[in-house]
Amino acid sequence: MEGGEEGVDNIVDSKDLQKQTKAFDKLTDRVEDRQLDSTRVQEAMASISASKEADIQAARLRERELAAIKINAADVDIICNELELDKKLAERTLREHKGDAVAAIRSLLH
Repeated sequence: MEGGEEGVDNIVDSKDLQKQTKAFDKLTDRVEDRQLDSTRVQEAMASISASKEADIQAARLRERELAAIKINAADVDIICNELELDKKLAERTLREHKGDAVAAIRSLLH
């Protein structure tokens, strides 16, 4: 009768092995999902970083373009005195309007 008991033990061991296999598969599936999520996060962070860097470069380029525009100091003084603005704001607005004092004043008033 001992031979019959071995068959029962094998079936129990087989069921236990199946349970362990399923549990292990669930564990590894979660780890793989986490790894995929981690990869997605890293890709998103790289994309955000690249976008931020592009924005910074565009702002630097815009500042260089504005700095190259010649403006009249008298126009800056008139805008500062008449509109009671800071000199930096008056200069920036004039540069944005390519030195056109009338366009700059209209922009500031609206």
